[in-house]
Amino acid sequence: MSDGGAVLPWLVIRQDDNGNRYRVGRYATKDEAQKTADSLGIKGAKQLYWVERLQQTSR
Repeated sequence: MSDGGAVLPWLVIRQDDNGNRYRVGRYATKDEAQKTADSLGIKGAKQLYWVERLQQTSR
């Protein structure tokens, strides 16, 4: 998958208090995604944020 031609395989996922999960953003590097997840996680809310790698599919 790509966004404007760039490959963005790293996802930041948010889980709220009710267990609902949402994709927050897509990033080119794991480091960039982790920095975003870390910055969102320090806001004091009870939501969880983590980084996942998007699975590559063969065509």
